Amino acid sequence: MSNLATKHKPPLQAVPASTSLAASAERPPASSRQSLVRRLSWLNLSVLSLTLLLTLSLIAYLSWWQVRERQVQAAEVSAVLLSNSLAPALAFSDREAVRNELAAFSRRADLLELLVMDQGHALVGQWKAPGLAVPSRVAAPPELRQARTEIKGSELEVWVPVQFKGEMLGSLRLRESLETLQQDVLRTVALAALLTVAAIAIAARVLRVVQRRALAPLVELSSLAEQVAQRHDYSRRGTVYRQDEVGRLTERFNEMLKRIEVWQADLNQQLKTEQAVGQQYQQLAHYDSLTQLANRHFFQQEIQRMVAQTVRDNGMSALMFIDLDNFKQVNDRHGHEAGDEVLREVARRMQSVLRLSDRLCRLGGDEFALLLPNLPDEAGAEHLAGRLVAAVREPMLVHGELMPVGATIGLAFCPFDARDAAGLLNRADAAMYAAKRAGKNTFRRAVKQDDLATD
Repeated sequence: MSNLATKHKPPLQAVPASTSLAASAERPPASSRQSLVRRLSWLNLSVLSLTLLLTLSLIAYLSWWQVRERQVQAAEVSAVLLSNSLAPALAFSDREAVRNELAAFSRRADLLELLVMDQGHALVGQWKAPGLAVPSRVAAPPELRQARTEIKGSELEVWVPVQFKGEMLGSLRLRESLETLQQDVLRTVALAALLTVAAIAIAARVLRVVQRRALAPLVELSSLAEQVAQRHDYSRRGTVYRQDEVGRLTERFNEMLKRIEVWQADLNQQLKTEQAVGQQYQQLAHYDSLTQLANRHFFQQEIQRMVAQTVRDNGMSALMFIDLDNFKQVNDRHGHEAGDEVLREVARRMQSVLRLSDRLCRLGGDEFALLLPNLPDEAGAEHLAGRLVAAVREPMLVHGELMPVGATIGLAFCPFDARDAAGLLNRADAAMYAAKRAGKNTFRRAVKQDDLATD
């Protein structure tokens, strides 16, 4: 019947073993983040596009340079051939023959101008394309020993000497347009650019499909990690498709999941064991093992809380201090086993007339205390005290013997009788002794302060 008062140890709460993983899993969903497949596809496509565009630019430049050189060579050869044809006419100063030669040569495409000058830089013959303005002054030819070519913007200018049997007779200037050549090159480059864009578009689709297939195991492993982090299901495993880097990564990930699964199972078992032990400690620390009522330790905490809440909320609560009558006679005449049975029966009878919010505590021996929070009035508590006395006073048979027990109750109200736990307990204890002096098996409420002052 002794009261067991052990230091209370709060029960352990079972916490999932994946708490830290769950915290790291609080992130945006995979759909809102950049896909690895898409990112690699864009990177590969960017490199491919840059390579193709650079290659196209180099090919365009080399093509332009090559066809321009060919046109320069063709113009130089044509100018030399024309100078050889003009040499006899220039030697005999036959201007008509010079004009005829120039007219016959003018059928060459892209030709802008033909100009023939004698040794004294006098104009002998000239042909120009229709619509081409004739300069007011013809520039003197350079000192020539062989053909001389110069490119001016979109025009090509060739100077060649006119010789006859080793004698310098004059000079020939040939001007051609490079615009047709430029347009042909631009059309070719534009067509190549369109083909390049089409190739890039096709490559983009092919790259996405190829990389999606190549990265499928890695994407699957990422999805598995997301599901494990969100659901805390460590029994899942990844599939190893190939023994490459991703396959080895999947194997290591599976091993980690297996270890976490085992560790979580052990931890959960340990937490359950500690929780059960904690609940046992809580039961021992807060409850009486004989009557299963709250004990003195619990009572001391609860009365502090009840009084503080009553004063804060400007409400009313009450404390009953209960002492059994003739309990010592029961122990002396019938033994402690009968006394224990009496205590259990008294606890059961008093519990049967209480509200759910009322808390009956066994303080030790034959002393009990009843906490009555949130009372509407004093009359209800006084009526309950009478019912408790009557319930305990009902005939009680233990092992066929009538137990002569009763209950004496002292009643005190908060905040009328006291505004603190110690004062309330003293007033209820004093009221209980007043009930003892009044003849036992009854109750008394604490004497009001006004009555004490009058006395």
